[in-house]
Amino acid sequence: MARIKKGILGGISGKVGNVVGGNWKGVDYLRSLPTEVRNANTVLQMSQRAKFRVLIKFLQPMKQLIRIGFKPAAGRITAFNAATSYNYHHALAGDHEAGFEIAFSEARLALGELESIIGLTAESTETAKLNLGWTDNSAAAGAASTDILYVAVYNPLKNHAVVRINAAERIDASAIIELPANYSGDTVHVYTGFITAEVLVGTASRDSVGESVYAGAIVIA
Repeated sequence: MARIKKGILGGISGKVGNVVGGNWKGVDYLRSLPTEVRNANTVLQMSQRAKFRVLIKFLQPMKQLIRIGFKPAAGRITAFNAATSYNYHHALAGDHEAGFEIAFSEARLALGELESIIGLTAESTETAKLNLGWTDNSAAAGAASTDILYVAVYNPLKNHAVVRINAAERIDASAIIELPANYSGDTVHVYTGFITAEVLVGTASRDSVGESVYAGAIVIA
């Protein structure tokens, strides 16, 4: 129940319907109560929560790379939140009834303008090892022979990832990534690209990070 102070022309203290009266620093005020949310489980709300669960499960094991790879694109938010936002809009497939899943080929773990990796190949011919190959394009504008290769190997069956931030240099044109023994027989999804050496000491600009490239779904020997 509200109380009228100082007569009918005075301020109101308390609640009248969906209006609350009070006084702050000698000033009387009225404010409306927030509208009650009668159903927090609409289809849209449940779909959004389901999308975020799928995304976080996918991104979390690779946050070490994401913190570097999305730092230039983050602005005033965290790199992980920037990655979540990007992949929310680009890397989800499915619907509320069938369920949501990651469109692995559309996902990105890094965004930037450093010269990309080209001629990429990925295969596994030895137990628990991944062989990567690429074309040395060090002569391209904005590229350098010393650009550093990053790799993320995501295993959806185990919801685990192997991340290598300094796996090789652009000039090497190949790298071997050793994986846990229990990866053998599993299908993994591989993302790779380049960063400059400056990124490792805390400098990150769009020119120092290359957009991640999806190398495909690979069955590990």
